[in-house]
Amino acid sequence: MSHVTHEVSNQATPLADVNLFSGNRALRDALRFHHPAYDETRFVQLGAEMGSAAMQAHARLANLHKPVLHSHDRVGRRIDQVEFHPSYHALLASALSHGLHGTPWSRPAGAHIERAAAFMLFTELEPSVLCPVSMTYAVTPALRANAGVFADWGSKLADTRYDPRFVSAAQKTSLTMGMGMTEKQGGSDVRANTTHAEFDTDTPWGRAYRITGHKWFFSAPMCDAHLVLAQTPAGLSCFFLPRLLPDGSLNALHIERLKDKLGNHANASSEVEFDGATAWLVGEEGRGIPQILAMGALTRLDCALGTAGLMRQALAIALHHTSERRAFGKRLIEQPLMKNVLADLAIESEAATALALRLARAIDRTENGRDAHEQVMRRVLTPIAKFWVCKRGSHFAQEAMECLGGNGYVEEQGEGIVARIYREMPLNSIWEGAANGGGAAAGAGAGEGRACGAGPPDRHRD
Repeated sequence: MSHVTHEVSNQATPLADVNLFSGNRALRDALRFHHPAYDETRFVQLGAEMGSAAMQAHARLANLHKPVLHSHDRVGRRIDQVEFHPSYHALLASALSHGLHGTPWSRPAGAHIERAAAFMLFTELEPSVLCPVSMTYAVTPALRANAGVFADWGSKLADTRYDPRFVSAAQKTSLTMGMGMTEKQGGSDVRANTTHAEFDTDTPWGRAYRITGHKWFFSAPMCDAHLVLAQTPAGLSCFFLPRLLPDGSLNALHIERLKDKLGNHANASSEVEFDGATAWLVGEEGRGIPQILAMGALTRLDCALGTAGLMRQALAIALHHTSERRAFGKRLIEQPLMKNVLADLAIESEAATALALRLARAIDRTENGRDAHEQVMRRVLTPIAKFWVCKRGSHFAQEAMECLGGNGYVEEQGEGIVARIYREMPLNSIWEGAANGGGAAAGAGAGEGRACGAGPPDRHRD
C-alpha cells in the first residue's frame, strides 16, 4: 500500500474541447476583411471539431505510432506499402472532408482564402498529415499541362471522400499527389540531379518515359502519384509518376526506407529508387523546373499558413497555462514580465496570421481573374511570408514553451503538445527551400526534396 505524500495542485488543465475559430479573433478579423462573404457557420463547426478532445487524441496517437514500411509481403513479393495508425486515416479523412486539398480550384472566388483559414485551423490540431494534403492542393496548376492525365485525375484530386485503399486510380473516390525533386548529391540544386528518363511510347496520356534513379527525400510515399524531376536530352523535365499503373500493376518505385525525423512523425518521409518506372511528361521537355515550381510556389503558401497556425496554438496553450498556474502570489498571466512575453507572442502570432491570409488573398485574386496588382503582391509576398513567418517559428515555440516551464518540455507519450510543436517548427523553414541555400539541408525533414530552390521560387526560373 502506497502512502500519500502530497496533493497534486496548481497544475493547468489540458486545453481541450475549445472552439479554435471562435477564440481566434485575429483569424476571424482577417477572414472577414479579405473575404466578407465567407461561411461563418462552417468555420464555427470546423473550429469546434479541431479543438475537440477526440480529434486531439487522434493527433497524439498518429504522432506516437509512426508509419511503418512494408517493403515485401510474407511470401517475398515486393509491395512497397506504408502502414499508418488508424488515427492518421481519421485525420486525413477530416482534412479532405473540409476541402483542404484540391477543392478550391473548382469553387468560386474566395475559395482559396477560405481554404487557407481552414488549413491554419487544422494545423493547430495536427500539421503532419497536411503534407500530402498541401501537395494535392498545389499540384493542379502544374498537372494541367498534361491534359490527358488531368482529365482522368483532376476531379478526384478535389473529391472530399477520403479513400485510403492502395488500388488503381480508376477504383478510388479520391486521390492524393506529392512531388519528388531532391537527390543525395544536389539537395536544392536540382540541376545536379542524375535521375534520367528515356522515352518509351506515345499513349492517351501523352509521351511515356522510363525513369531510373533515386530521390533522397520523397514525402508522403503512399500518395497515389508524384510529380518528379528527371533528366532528358533536352534537360531537366517534369513527369507524372503514379504508384500504380492504369492496369493496376505496381509501378517500379521502390521505397528503400523511411526517414527517422526530429518531428513530423505522423507523416511518412522516404528514400526511393526508380528502376525503369513508368511516368508521363508534364509540360515541355527541358522545362521541368518552372513546371514543377508552379506547384512549389503554392506549397510555400502552406509553409507560411502552417507556421502561423502552429504559432497560434502555442500561444493559446501558453495563455491557458499562465491563466491557471499561480506563482509568487498571483496567476502567472498577472505577473508583469510574463505579461510582456505573452503580449509579444500575441502580436507576432497576429502578424503572422495577417500576412499569411494576405498572401492567400493574392493567390485567390490571381487565380480567379487577371489582377495585375495582386499578381505583383503574390510574387513579392510568397518568398517574404515563407521566409519570415517560418524563420520565426522555432523562436516563437521556444518562448511559448518557457511559459510552461519544465512542463512544456515534457513529451509524456504525445501529451506534450508544445514539445511536439517545437519539434515541428523548423520544418516549414526547411521545406520548399531553406533561406540560407543549404543544399541538401534544404531538403531535410519530412519534405523529400520539396526544397525546389533556396530563396524566392523564381530563382531557378529560366
